[in-house]
Amino acid sequence: MRKLLPVLLLVASPAFAQTVPPAAPEAHARAVAAGYKALTLCSAHLGGGRDPAQVDAVELRGIYPEYQAQVQALDAVIDRDARTVSVAFDPALPPRIAAWRPNLGCAQLPIGADAAAVAALPRFDAAAPDLDDRPWPLGERDATASVRGDDHALAAALDGAFDATAFGEGHVTTAVVVVQGGRIVAERYRDGFGPHVPQRTWSVAKSLAGALVGTAAAQGTLDPARPAPVPEWQRAGDPRAAITVDQLLRMASGLHSDTAGNRTDALYFGGATVAEAATGWPLAAPAGARFRYANNDSVLAVHALRAATGDDARALSRPYTDLFWPTGMTRTYAETDWQGGYVLSSQVWSTARDLARFGLLLQRDGVAGDRRLLPEGWVRQATTPSGPQPEGTFGYGATLWLLQRSPGVPADAFAAFGNRGQYVVVVPSRDLVLVRRGEDPTGQRFDVAAFAAAVLAALD
Repeated sequence: MRKLLPVLLLVASPAFAQTVPPAAPEAHARAVAAGYKALTLCSAHLGGGRDPAQVDAVELRGIYPEYQAQVQALDAVIDRDARTVSVAFDPALPPRIAAWRPNLGCAQLPIGADAAAVAALPRFDAAAPDLDDRPWPLGERDATASVRGDDHALAAALDGAFDATAFGEGHVTTAVVVVQGGRIVAERYRDGFGPHVPQRTWSVAKSLAGALVGTAAAQGTLDPARPAPVPEWQRAGDPRAAITVDQLLRMASGLHSDTAGNRTDALYFGGATVAEAATGWPLAAPAGARFRYANNDSVLAVHALRAATGDDARALSRPYTDLFWPTGMTRTYAETDWQGGYVLSSQVWSTARDLARFGLLLQRDGVAGDRRLLPEGWVRQATTPSGPQPEGTFGYGATLWLLQRSPGVPADAFAAFGNRGQYVVVVPSRDLVLVRRGEDPTGQRFDVAAFAAAVLAALD
């Protein structure tokens, strides 16, 4: 008989409980804030084994300013037996609920749904392969090696990464992994984190989405050069039907977005689905004519892959069977909306070591061990700019940022970037993969180019 675990209640301040009920727009913002808290606690605690108090102190601080006060004030109830987190936000509606599932992590129920809806969430319950006894990078055996270079200078660079005043101000580094010659030569973690503790990747998920599309291209399931088979765009006369998968991967769809970066709060924290939140945006420019970084472009590329796959069970298994597990990323999980659509622009949880494995896959042109996962030349194409480019220091390929204008960094360096300081830097000419994980507060940007230059200067 299972032992029933206690329910944990995170109590709000008494002052908040006495406030006047908010107006309707504020009520919706409270619903989104409640979803933010429910999903983050669900993923970090139930999925990642993190202590709820530390999640509250790290992941739930320094977030979007419009939600910060409400996230801190709202109560969260963690039911470890039911594997759910519930956050009440309105006396007239059920709490916001996030529920954990094997492999697929946590999904939010839509606003207004009660706990009975958890039973209807899509599932993919296949057991991840146990690869730990296999040699690195597929497994954990012989993962480390001695550094070739100045180990004191390398240690100083890592010291700087964990110093909130180096490489920027006020950042919070949680992990650094340095891979030289295919093996880990330096690794460090903040208290509460470690080699097997997953964190949210934020927009590093976009680069994972690009690689997933690459695996489908290798199998002949989806041709990136052809129009994206987004079901909602197939009605006769819809101009969006001409947008290609490659244009989505390059942030060149031409679709309107209401903010730079295309904040997708309704999808990320509001319980909306991919089909509801991502497919309805109109064109604002001809496809391929402008660069505009947008969460929806990556979401739509994976939505198109789901349609091309044709079978929802196969679509759910794809990230694991086709990308994560063959690469050794057995502690990585991608989260879906409540109808099974992958939110593969942000909602992936992965360890620093698993992201190092992903970096090695890219460094090796899509080959994991003796198995080719991506088409030959895919990485070269994904790191070659095409069409309009972003302003500023970094260029952009197809879901990968280009560091060719960064002092002290070779011109062939490229990277996956994510909010709150998630970085996977690959420098093929130096046989280097560099992973930096963070929980940087809003507005406190970590200077990854300067950090990469410092690490490179320490290595032979």
